[in-house]
Amino acid sequence: MSRHPQDATATRMLADRTGTDPADWFLVFKARYGMEVVFRALAEARGAGDVVTQVFTCSTAVDPVLVAGLRPVYAEVSPATVAIDPDRLAVGPATRAVVLQNTFGIVDDATGLRLRAAARSVGALLVEDSAHCVTRLARDTDGSPVADVSSHSFGVEKMLPTRFGGAVWVNPALDPALRAAIVSALDALPVVGARLDLAARSFRTQVRVLNRLPGGAAGKVRGALTAVGAYEPAIAPVENRGGLAHPAQRPSAWVTGRMVDALRSSGDVEARRADTVAEYVRGLSDVVEVPAGIGERAPLVRFPFFAPDAATADRLVRELTAAGFYVGKWYRPALFPGPDDPAVYGYTPGDPALATTEDLVARVVNLPTTVGVATARRIVEAVRSALSS
Repeated sequence: MSRHPQDATATRMLADRTGTDPADWFLVFKARYGMEVVFRALAEARGAGDVVTQVFTCSTAVDPVLVAGLRPVYAEVSPATVAIDPDRLAVGPATRAVVLQNTFGIVDDATGLRLRAAARSVGALLVEDSAHCVTRLARDTDGSPVADVSSHSFGVEKMLPTRFGGAVWVNPALDPALRAAIVSALDALPVVGARLDLAARSFRTQVRVLNRLPGGAAGKVRGALTAVGAYEPAIAPVENRGGLAHPAQRPSAWVTGRMVDALRSSGDVEARRADTVAEYVRGLSDVVEVPAGIGERAPLVRFPFFAPDAATADRLVRELTAAGFYVGKWYRPALFPGPDDPAVYGYTPGDPALATTEDLVARVVNLPTTVGVATARRIVEAVRSALSS
């Protein structure tokens, strides 16, 4: 498969940022398509089975499992990392993979090592979801990546100011036959066609125009543009129903170019986000529950905390939004933004086996990390004021 020169530049930069080999990196139009390829190859090589993941995530993180013909099975997450809790993980002969999600960009090496050990005990893969922290990976004690496969996103509202693009790292130590199948499938992906490339190029302009329309009109126009393929939403309607909007594809030269441009400044982006996170940690840790895995500072895509209860979380979102701050509700509801039919995803809301996760889902609030330290201080003051009112 012929490649654009930008592909080599992108994979080299990804390798340089992670201390890996460019030959082990593969580009995709969206990270979810890379995951689909991996899970499909896994199912074909080892048969149908289970992928252990979490409902504190986006529907698009589970859609690839379903599309590949595997079954998602949900484990509890730890409040400290918002990743699967190794102490509550169950695996067995049907387990084909365990997903380590670096939620919000919280990378916990100890969790990664324990999840890998559990996966390996039954011959399963550890698949890392680094959508929130492109070029960051959980590491072993010797500094090597713990995952068998690691997926990274350049998508909407992720770490870098890009809107499209993804990358998959495939561990060179992976079972040779399975690795060859995954690599061959990723190598064979076609480049997106002219329509998707145009939709990617037009995305920012479309969003600016849509944001100026009245609420009702904006939704109708967005839906009409999506239906004819002129607008590429962050989450397509079918992606709330267990499907994917397109076949797996590689990015166009234009999308790859934007990935390269963003990677050049990724270190500065991470440093600014980490400074903002440090301000939130200092200002909020004594009044709300902050995941311990964040530490004093980390380059998070958003800063999560857990309000005392669901009602307080709802009130904080309303009041902070009214004050002009961009407060998010990732991942409220579970499998955000909420599947049309949870049963399609094998999820039963209210499942007592997921009580911890659902409690965290109900109480989560997350703050922007792109705003800088001065604005973060104003947000901290607003949160503390709202909590005391």
